Amino acid sequence: MLASKPRHATDFERGTRSYTMSQIRGKDTGPERIVRSYLFSRGLRFRKNDKRYPGHPDVVLPKYRAIIFVNGCFWHLHEGCPQARLPQSNVDYWTAKLTRNKKRDTQQQEQLRAQGWTVLVVWACELAPARRQETLEGLYERIVRAESKKN
Repeated sequence: MLASKPRHATDFERGTRSYTMSQIRGKDTGPERIVRSYLFSRGLRFRKNDKRYPGHPDVVLPKYRAIIFVNGCFWHLHEGCPQARLPQSNVDYWTAKLTRNKKRDTQQQEQLRAQGWTVLVVWACELAPARRQETLEGLYERIVRAESKKN
């Protein structure tokens, strides 16, 4: 008989939850690779996960003075997105954690704008196959437009 999947966070065996959480990537995620691959194919060159800037942006385009964050809808509380709902267990912990993430994102983006950067955010849900091409083309246009405004 096959073992069933855990239905609740407390159903995991000791140590399993910690291992599962440790496997959540902070960089080089699937959505980030999609964005970088598209930008590279359009001839844009960039730095990735540059630690010199607040928030360690996922993509930095110095020539265009543009910075891109590729955010997961859950971890960054994408407003109006069904993927951004809070877990039903340990609600106080998750509310505090995700609210801190969102507040920190806002502060870091304000710092970058004050330094003269154009800050662009791409949400993971916008990279679903049905919306991907439109999202990526729009991103490219905003990057190129950002450079023309700076010059």
